[in-house]
Amino acid sequence: MIRKFLDVLIGEPLANEQQAHEKYNVPFGLAIMASDAISSVAYAAEEILYVLIAVIGLMSYVWLGWVSLMIIGLLIILTVSYIQIIRAYPQGGGAYVVAKENLGVKAGLIAGASLLIDYILTVAVSASSGVAAIVSAFPSLGRHTVALVVGLITILTILNLRGVSESSKIFSIPTYLFILSMIFMIIYGMIKFSIHGAPTPMVNEQIKASGAVSIFLILRAFSSGCSALTGLEAVSNSVPNFKEPRQKSAITVMVLLSALILFIFGGTSLLARFYHAVPVGYPTVIAQIAYGVFGKTFMFYVVQFTTAVILLMACNTAFTGFPMLMYVVGKDGFAPRQFTIRGKRLSFSTGIVALSFVACVLVIIFNATTHRLIPLYSVGVFLSFTLAQTGMVIHWRSVKEPGWKKRAFINGFGAFITIITTLIITFEKFAEGAWIVAILIPLIVLGMTRVKRHYNRVADFLRTNRDELAESQLDRKFTHIMIVPIESINKAALNALQYARSITPDVIALNVSTSKEAMEKLQTRWKELNTDILLVSKYSPYRAVVTPLIKYISDIAEAAGENEKITVVLPEFIVHEWWGEFLHNHTSFFIRETLLRNENVIITTHPYHLGEDEK
Repeated sequence: MIRKFLDVLIGEPLANEQQAHEKYNVPFGLAIMASDAISSVAYAAEEILYVLIAVIGLMSYVWLGWVSLMIIGLLIILTVSYIQIIRAYPQGGGAYVVAKENLGVKAGLIAGASLLIDYILTVAVSASSGVAAIVSAFPSLGRHTVALVVGLITILTILNLRGVSESSKIFSIPTYLFILSMIFMIIYGMIKFSIHGAPTPMVNEQIKASGAVSIFLILRAFSSGCSALTGLEAVSNSVPNFKEPRQKSAITVMVLLSALILFIFGGTSLLARFYHAVPVGYPTVIAQIAYGVFGKTFMFYVVQFTTAVILLMACNTAFTGFPMLMYVVGKDGFAPRQFTIRGKRLSFSTGIVALSFVACVLVIIFNATTHRLIPLYSVGVFLSFTLAQTGMVIHWRSVKEPGWKKRAFINGFGAFITIITTLIITFEKFAEGAWIVAILIPLIVLGMTRVKRHYNRVADFLRTNRDELAESQLDRKFTHIMIVPIESINKAALNALQYARSITPDVIALNVSTSKEAMEKLQTRWKELNTDILLVSKYSPYRAVVTPLIKYISDIAEAAGENEKITVVLPEFIVHEWWGEFLHNHTSFFIRETLLRNENVIITTHPYHLGEDEK
């Protein structure tokens, strides 16, 4: 029943051979990868204005343009730099792989941890912003914001579990609708302003200056607006997800993505200036721009709807990048191996579910408030940008292929700009929440190194050399003692006893009863069996069952000789209704999990399947 439900929800399993079809072409790849970076226009200009407008009033709209130009310049530098990373590292992994191979393992782990945090925050911020766009159009939904965000993340999780190919087709249409609606709004808004000027703003508030322009104010605004550049690294992380020629496809997507960001971010910044949008939360700045351009017409709701959808699609960039990065990190042994296993639809299901869970927790903690989440957002991604660019400089110096000096200069300049940006963002946003990221990154790195150390230790214990293989003594004989814990004499218990007796005559039936009457009843029925199997029956006055069982078994295991093996056979009946499992206790599970820690005890489960007439 559950399997059929999951097949309907997630889809039928895909064979390994179908993996080649589960990759992006350029149009679908752009739809997936562009959504995060392009959607940033929905809150980047708003975050810049939020910093400026309370201090310098109407002058904010002038400085909004200059700050936007600074961010666009940084965008161009990063685009050229990441194209070089795609060419040099087509296996994916982006900043993590570049930093690990050129700067050392610790630098790679820092870059990886930074990107993982960025992906988690992408989901939390984008989903919260998407719901904010919906609430701007329908204010009555405001009291359900957190529930709506969590619900939407859950839907995205299910869609991504269905696989790369299917999710890209589902998400491509709304992404392109947003791109077209924004391009139309920018062009139409510019023409309308040049002919008619600006209408009465949607939010008609008195704007007063409380201070003067300062370098620190501009840097703070710049650090807030840099959220527009998150998502650029996703293309370099996910190169293996593209169809062949994958490098060429990834570079094409990177160039198209940067061109769209430049036009849409620059255009909306100009419209925010022309139409005097004010950052008040609800309605959002984009909603105010759409109102100024279209009024409360059909196109206003189209922009709000497509903005909400693209912000949700932005989550999908993280749902692509996070599992792929965890796969690369896991292959290196720094993350649990579960992250390297493809699910039934050939997606990295563990990474998708883990990302969704942590993002939902963040949404609940920060009450789905975008402005409270943004300060955590850019520190990690720009730290990874810096490490990637620095690593590429060392890469070019080591390979020294034709044109390496020019490439090293490009990445060196990118590293210089991004490290300055990282310091600015950290300084300006530290008190607002960036300190959380500064603590989380070392903790994640520590966790990764502990995981690696564990895997190395396990590998050392399990590794065998030639001498050990020669002395393995596979022909060694053991004397077996079989212990069968039973609660009563039933068909499941009898079948387990029969199985144990077929292996060795040394069988012990072990019973712990919480009432003397039940113990005496069992002993009476045991005599009817006409067997020489030893019954050990113990009374537990304090109603504990598992603990006395384990103590008795452990005592026998400790007394066993070198050539004796203690095997515990756990009878377990199997019901065929999906809900039947919830109606029975799972004592055998607790016994098994506890005894596994005893190196002298072997545990086996003897299943007894209930027939149709026994259900």
